[in-house]
Amino acid sequence: MNPAMMTAAHKTLGFGTKIKVTNRRNGKTVVVRVNDRGPFIRGRVLDLSKAAAQNIGMVSSGTAKVCYEIIS
Repeated sequence: MNPAMMTAAHKTLGFGTKIKVTNRRNGKTVVVRVNDRGPFIRGRVLDLSKAAAQNIGMVSSGTAKVCYEIIS
């Protein structure tokens, strides 16, 4: 996973799937492409690259409650 790209890890979605991720705290959104498997920590659904996390304002907190929608 390249931290500079708009990518994410998901346990089951196919590689190349594009998803829109929204930070529930501030409403910011980002579109990412699934290119990795994970996360492997209980209770987590997505791992975002650092660039994607910065775009939705969650780098300082490390985690955030998000909603996601498959767009293609």
